[in-house]
Amino acid sequence: MATAEAAAAAAAPMASLAEPPASRAPSRSPARSPATPRYGGERRSNGADADPDVQDTQLKSVDLNHVIKLLEESNSSSLEGQLKILKKVVKRFENGLPLKDLEQIFEILNLCAEKINEQQAFTEPMCELLILCGLPFQKKKLSDEVNYSRTVSKSIAQLGYLMRVPSSQVRIQICKCIVNFYNVEPPKKPLSGYQLTSANYKIQMAELGGLAETLVLSLALVENQLPEKLWVLKALQYLSSSGVNCKLMLKAQAASRLCVHLNDADPSGQLVFRSSEILWKLLENTSKEEVVNQLSSLECVHALKEVFVHLFMNSFRNYDRQLRNDLLVIATLVAENLAAPMIESGFTKQLIVLATFSEVKIPNPLVKGLKLTYSYEDFELKKLLFNVIGVLSKDPCAVQLLSENDVMPALLYYVKPNQKPGFHDWSAAQYEELQLHAIAILASVAPLLLDKYLSCQANTLLLVFLEWCIGQDPFFGQGNSFHGTGGRGSKLAQMRYSLRVLRSVVSLCDDAVNLNLCDQGAISQLLDILKYAANKSKEKEDAILLEIQADILFILSTLCENDLHRKELFGYEGVDILILFMQMDPNKLFSGLGHSRLLLSALDCLWSCVIGCYIAEDSFLEKQGIFLLLDLLALKQKNLCNIILGILVEFCDNPKTTSHISTWRGEKDQTAANLLIQLWRQEELELGVRRDQYGRIVDMKRPIVSSLQKEQEVIPMPANCPSFAIIEISENIRAKLYLLLCKLGFENLPGLSAKDFVTLAIIRRYLDFKIGEVWIELCAEIKEEFRPVTSDEEALKVISEVTEDVGGMVVALQTEMLESQQYQELREEEKAYTKIHTIHKQREMVNKSWENFLTRTSNYEALKKAKRLQEKSIEASRSKSKSQNVAVHSTDIKGLGTTIGSGHLVTVESTPSQLVGGPLADTDLAVRKLSVHGGALKKIKRVKMLDSFKKNSISVK
Repeated sequence: MATAEAAAAAAAPMASLAEPPASRAPSRSPARSPATPRYGGERRSNGADADPDVQDTQLKSVDLNHVIKLLEESNSSSLEGQLKILKKVVKRFENGLPLKDLEQIFEILNLCAEKINEQQAFTEPMCELLILCGLPFQKKKLSDEVNYSRTVSKSIAQLGYLMRVPSSQVRIQICKCIVNFYNVEPPKKPLSGYQLTSANYKIQMAELGGLAETLVLSLALVENQLPEKLWVLKALQYLSSSGVNCKLMLKAQAASRLCVHLNDADPSGQLVFRSSEILWKLLENTSKEEVVNQLSSLECVHALKEVFVHLFMNSFRNYDRQLRNDLLVIATLVAENLAAPMIESGFTKQLIVLATFSEVKIPNPLVKGLKLTYSYEDFELKKLLFNVIGVLSKDPCAVQLLSENDVMPALLYYVKPNQKPGFHDWSAAQYEELQLHAIAILASVAPLLLDKYLSCQANTLLLVFLEWCIGQDPFFGQGNSFHGTGGRGSKLAQMRYSLRVLRSVVSLCDDAVNLNLCDQGAISQLLDILKYAANKSKEKEDAILLEIQADILFILSTLCENDLHRKELFGYEGVDILILFMQMDPNKLFSGLGHSRLLLSALDCLWSCVIGCYIAEDSFLEKQGIFLLLDLLALKQKNLCNIILGILVEFCDNPKTTSHISTWRGEKDQTAANLLIQLWRQEELELGVRRDQYGRIVDMKRPIVSSLQKEQEVIPMPANCPSFAIIEISENIRAKLYLLLCKLGFENLPGLSAKDFVTLAIIRRYLDFKIGEVWIELCAEIKEEFRPVTSDEEALKVISEVTEDVGGMVVALQTEMLESQQYQELREEEKAYTKIHTIHKQREMVNKSWENFLTRTSNYEALKKAKRLQEKSIEASRSKSKSQNVAVHSTDIKGLGTTIGSGHLVTVESTPSQLVGGPLADTDLAVRKLSVHGGALKKIKRVKMLDSFKKNSISVK
């Protein structure tokens, strides 16, 4: 314990700590270093008047090893000499301690600490030495900081151990020394030949030496001494600015040590302030989970509760309200730990009461006469209390307290249209933020309190509120909070969180809640809101609108599932909206705004609200909905294929569906059968099913087994548990593809290639192969535990051989298809080759004819030869038998000497005289007198034509 002199000396430091901080922000900033005690200042002033040369000579004569040896003597007669030599040491190093002498100085401090127990006279010189330790250290070389780092870190760590000295004055001076690490002013005159160490050198050495951990442990020594405790907390507050120090403090259980004493008596209020600041730094700079675990003891929670309630009831200054809010944040973090005794300590109930007292009148003495001031700090408090309710709702044990203390009516209090600015003394922006926050918390609380939800007519309030959201009443949302994001100038934020409440409640599938909603016309109203949001999205798409539409579709899906009457209410209007969603641009699915989620919600709504109701199904088919589904399926998106195939399988119960599927054509005239077979091959590739390069079966015994199935060991399963072969059916899309192709039929499928037919042969036998897999598993399980009798073993063998035979049959069929395809390709190749050969031959004949023509026009002998051949051909072509009474006309044109066609001019002899009674006409004359139907040819034209013909011909004589 400290003596009377020490207590008197501590009065002045206590006064310097007693100043109340004005606000939270300034109080977090480092304070000014305490004033230097009078004795240090007196010695420095006396030294300044002395002769510098004499002073240096005296000081240099101080031998620290001699001082240490002298202090180690236990003879009391040398007390005066010991004190005198200590004064010389202080005088020698009044401008700072050199790094090389630091180890000896701290050895002297430890010797003084041991002597204080017997002689209080050593208190003053020890404090003077501690003052010197607070000054910047001195170095001769730049490398001294690194060379002496180990010695310095160990020396600074000794400051924490010196807190064992039972002197209030010494302990306070140690804390002042540590505080001076951060804000001390350098001495005006450093030692000759020395320079100051860097500003952060001491701070780094304190981290390296672990001073923070030692100082936390010293709190146990000053529990009953408020002045020393406040100075220790001040020093820890400075040290906690470093992440390294925070980890060291946490290692020493700083969080629990500080929290347990939060409620200790302290007229100045600094104990709570400094402790909360240190806790904040620990949360920011270390593991939040570890800090919370330390604060989760019953003693800590109880102390936290007491100090928070006290500040809640007695907060008259902004500083007190800020401190109260800080403690509430810490309490919220503790409440997130379900192992924390929040309920046992009564803290949970008090927080719930304080969170709802302004909305619900509860006869509780804790809040009797309590009112909020509607200041900014109280506004923050209200939001924090709402947040606490959301955190407490995650604890199943707190649900009863939430129900008993009317949390549901308090939150529903905000589910109403926003009033004029200044509603209930909150500004319009503040009330909107509280409203959105309350509705957001309601989405977490409502599923836990369904009885209260129904008794408070929450469905009615929400539907009325949603009606206001799409109404024409003027409202300009501020949108300046987390919950108000995207709602500036509109009611979208209110709509978004109200729909979240309905979604969370409806998802429970509680018949009473869902019936209550439908009885109030929720389906029709939700469709109206959906159309409103869809129209808004056409103007400008954003994530908020897409989320609203997806939530509405989910609510409708849940309400209409398994209820035919509600599906009829969904009807034509709902189908029209779903068609719009399925016409979405596929490129938007990767935009990141939420189009993918919206499309999945629309497909889920289609499955739940349309399938099973023939009126809605026919409407969907008439609007070419099946074509849209197949268009989406053709995208081959993994997250879409499964649900689309499931919808198509369900739709096939409607006899009109298969014709729509068969009629569909995709890109490059792709058919639905071809698309389904491509999806099968893609799925088998991902599953690792073995196939050869042509797509044929490789493993006859297990033709469709995946690579994962092969890796599974045989595990005997109970009869009511499905085996892996059965579970595998639901984990891929092959079963759905098989069912769809069964509906379409395996015969006469258009648009298939030989490769498709090879795959189709496997699909056709899918069910047989799957049955074979089950039998193989069954055989393996039996052989693991039993030895079958001979008859059973033979039966199992026959069954396994049947499966293998089926595989062999399919392989044979596939091989036959491939051979037929190969033969067909060869035939087509031959036809193509023949066609090419004919074309080349024709070109050769044309070329040869052209060459002959050129020869005749350039070679006269060739022309005469051609003429003779022509005449022979003509003569040979004439009939040998002459008919009687038949006019024979000459085919030669007189004067013509060409071997090419004679054009359109032909000279025909007149009819014989015995037939018409006149002489034969002369050929030239006939040409001149030839009449043409429709008028006679003019002579000039006839002469010009003959002249032109003769110019282009070569005459033959």
